[in-house]
Amino acid sequence: MDSEAHNPMRDFLREHNIHEVECVIADMTGIARGKILPKDLFLAGEHMRLPKSVLLNTVHGEQPNNTPYVGSIDPDMVCVPDPATIRVVPWATERVALVIHDCTNFDGTQVDLAPRSVLRRVLGLYAERGWRPVVAPEMEFYLVARTTNPHEPLSPPTGRSGFTEQGRQSYSIDAVNDFDPFFLELSAFCKQHELGVETLIHEAGAGQMEINFTHGDALELADRVFLFKRAVRETALRHGIFATFMAKPMETEPGSAMHVHQSIVDADGRNIFSNEDGSESVLFRHFIGGLERYVPAATLLFAPHVNSYRRLSRFQSAPMNVHWGYDNRTCGIRIPNSNPASRRVENRVPGVDVNPYLAMAATLACGLLGMVEGLEPSAPTPESAEHIHGDLPRNLEDAILQLRGCPALADMLGPLFVQAFCEVKELEFATFSRVISSWEREHLMLLV
Repeated sequence: MDSEAHNPMRDFLREHNIHEVECVIADMTGIARGKILPKDLFLAGEHMRLPKSVLLNTVHGEQPNNTPYVGSIDPDMVCVPDPATIRVVPWATERVALVIHDCTNFDGTQVDLAPRSVLRRVLGLYAERGWRPVVAPEMEFYLVARTTNPHEPLSPPTGRSGFTEQGRQSYSIDAVNDFDPFFLELSAFCKQHELGVETLIHEAGAGQMEINFTHGDALELADRVFLFKRAVRETALRHGIFATFMAKPMETEPGSAMHVHQSIVDADGRNIFSNEDGSESVLFRHFIGGLERYVPAATLLFAPHVNSYRRLSRFQSAPMNVHWGYDNRTCGIRIPNSNPASRRVENRVPGVDVNPYLAMAATLACGLLGMVEGLEPSAPTPESAEHIHGDLPRNLEDAILQLRGCPALADMLGPLFVQAFCEVKELEFATFSRVISSWEREHLMLLV
């Protein structure tokens, strides 16, 4: 960046007396990658460079054959800071700022493999039609006792009372208050980090919490979710506990979701899901039809890990279907009660273990396909849909096959990205499949 010209990031760094800048991108898993630069080096004008192959890391740090996606010489990409994302890092011991970067090629075009680029691509398809998505995510997560042994099951932490939470405490104020020191600091961090957190509730599981965000632009919300996960983990560590965003961290407790509320507005800010008279629009029905048709094929982006499918199973308080209904939480697609201006669709399939950029891109792509193709939804489901299952893939391998077999979604998200993402997940599944579990040793070792 030009060191002489007026620049809002320079002003920000000066105003907050910043010494270092965390320059970050999100890889396909949603892990923050990047570099920490001294303030003067950040302002010197040379953008951060990283190997394109960094985007292809699996959750355990390996990579598939990346030659088809980045070439045989493992070239760099240019990471360009987005000034709108600059923030103070409130938990840092020094005065540190953070800036999320976009991944570009040397000719200035977006790197197709980057999750932020994928979401920008889908939002561009909406913009071509004069539309802008508005989203609001709800995130569930668990507070758990600190442990260094991955072979031991996780357990709820001890609160102020000195007791470990037992049983289900949905919406309990006292259960939240038992972790007041944690939540007071988290609230302060979220405010300083400008994350737009709206409400906090205790969810059904022991130590399970839910945070809701104010609604807004999809890219901005994906950034906020990406940063929020780190804020929660950092705060938990300061209080001697862990926070986990696994979809199903404990065998006997419910899984954790990231429900996504979504509506679409036109250039005048009017919700296109509602007609002038306040009734449901044709586009509203087609958006639902798109989710019904394409969410199964997009499940890999909503359930990206082997653990994700432990949540998406029977009797686990999670949808296994893509039926839709009015205020029906047993359906994968729920229509909350709302006035015409805020009419929206809630996708309840994504787990909280998603990459937020990819989950936002996928759900919006499904809805856009429905509107473009004019897909009619099924009849709404008025009764419980808990007994309905089989609409969604049952495991990671099945989900990979379904995404590979959907050219319409590949066109929306980018064919190169979809192919690469599937290869990353295939490598993760192959690595997981080599692990011999304690269940196998317990029930098979001496009995078969």
